[in-house]
Amino acid sequence: MKKTQIGKLTSRRSMLAGLAGSLVLAAGPAASVHAQEGLGTADNPVEVRIMANEAFANTWQTLLVPEFNKAYPNVRVVFDGVPYTELLAKMMLDATSPNPEYDVLLVDDPWVPQLAEIGALVDLKGEKVAALTGDDYDWDDFNAAPLAAGEWQGVQYAVPVRSNMLLRFYNRTLYEEAGLPEPTPEQTWDEFFADAEKLVRDADGDGKDDRWAIDTYFVREPLTPTIWQSILNANGGSLLDESGSPAFANETGVKSLETHKRLLDYAPPGALGHGFSESLQAFRQGLVANMFNWGSVYKSTAVDPKSTTLTVDEVGIQVLPVGDVQAGAHRGIWIAGVSSKTEELEASWAFLEWLTSKEGESINASLVGSFPARKSTLNGEPAEPWLGPVYETLQQAYDVAAKGKMWRIRSPKSDAAQQILADEIARGLAGQASAEEALDTAAGKIEKALK
Repeated sequence: MKKTQIGKLTSRRSMLAGLAGSLVLAAGPAASVHAQEGLGTADNPVEVRIMANEAFANTWQTLLVPEFNKAYPNVRVVFDGVPYTELLAKMMLDATSPNPEYDVLLVDDPWVPQLAEIGALVDLKGEKVAALTGDDYDWDDFNAAPLAAGEWQGVQYAVPVRSNMLLRFYNRTLYEEAGLPEPTPEQTWDEFFADAEKLVRDADGDGKDDRWAIDTYFVREPLTPTIWQSILNANGGSLLDESGSPAFANETGVKSLETHKRLLDYAPPGALGHGFSESLQAFRQGLVANMFNWGSVYKSTAVDPKSTTLTVDEVGIQVLPVGDVQAGAHRGIWIAGVSSKTEELEASWAFLEWLTSKEGESINASLVGSFPARKSTLNGEPAEPWLGPVYETLQQAYDVAAKGKMWRIRSPKSDAAQQILADEIARGLAGQASAEEALDTAAGKIEKALK
């Protein structure tokens, strides 16, 4: 019987452990310390501490770590959840501490440059980690867009572990009730708005609209500009030009922001204050026909009856509408890297290698709903039937994102730039400034911030 990826890794590491034991016998008591390192033993397990977003840290601890321990029983993995708004700052503090607590950092898409610049992360393709990596790990099997989220200036500092993409969710029942055909990935923005006119309606006959066409990010916060940017990229625009200067304060940028603002005309009352949670709740309750949100919520939105009123048959998922050039999406990959100061390099990489292996990705997708990054996983047999159409959409989103460079600014100053965009896009959406004024102001401030 052919060994699985995990079986190969386990056999290989068992061989290393056996070799270490032989060396101990040959070298005597002085070498015994080394036998307790690496992947640990039953008597002396090693511990790997991971700093992660509190939104999923506990779930991974509960569901994924036991699966990992089937292959590596002597590596104790401990997740510490931190609120998203505090996560980067705590990572930076820990990485620069003379006595850091964490071995692995779970990092959001735009943060790799900041962490790389302070030397916080190990080169995962470098000599030390390469010596610990199984021959069949296959870096080339990763899709380019998610893998690139962990790269900075030619060095691979992190690997994709929760490959999120901004996608379009739609409610088939609400489209049918409005007498509309199911939307397709080829639907343009003009066609989207034509449908939106019919999707806003009074479903219970009391004279007041109680169903709406769309809900998404409108609130003043750093993820709201990703909606505008996905439209910008679909229209052929970009955040920066080849010289690294802002390139969005133009006709394409203005048109794209006005499209984002127009969505408010077909959104629930009070939508200007809506973001991730509010739009998710409205969609799960069957109140809105479309939602632009992160694909990782699909399982909890369409599959899990504990968190949604909808079913798999009701929820469609695809890329955002087509602009002047192509469909829209936006990359929001969670990647994981090993701390450059870790004393548990082998065990830390063992966990990440397992998690991002072909089998580990399938386990992660099936148990947690995390999206895989590998082409072979997306093209293979999904672990659960509901993953089939999701994988098809995800592959399309990766291709679209790679072509249109659909991600946030890549720079050690990316957080500052994103906050500027959050402030100015919010002004434009709220009507406190014209789209042209908001983007001109943002471009000027970002030009200074990136210098």
